[in-house]
Amino acid sequence: QVQLVESGGGLVQAGGSLRLSCAASGRTFSSYIMGWFRQTPGKEREFVAAISRSGDDTYSADSVKGRFTISRDNAKNTVYLQMNSLKPEDTAVYYCGASSGSYYYILWEYDYWGQGTQVTVSS
Repeated sequence: QVQLVESGGGLVQAGGSLRLSCAASGRTFSSYIMGWFRQTPGKEREFVAAISRSGDDTYSADSVKGRFTISRDNAKNTVYLQMNSLKPEDTAVYYCGASSGSYYYILWEYDYWGQGTQVTVSS
């Protein structure tokens, strides 16, 4: 069992930055691919970024490439999402997830989810 707790969301002006954190319980953190997804009302949860178990490989959605960076610290059981040059369309609830599977961009490959953190970008 893995419990995930996100933090770092908030209200920011367009062009600003936020850093999300996701702290995981348990001693098997490094055995999971970690990902960030986001969701707005009435829409499906969409892939944002993911990072391999070792942290050597990262993947990002085209909409955030060059602006968002995912990283992890396996010693601290934490994954981060650094978000720069934020746009109003980035407004969403951001969720971190842990996957024991192989397809980092597929929602149902994720075994555990956090409760989400709200990010609001004003224009």
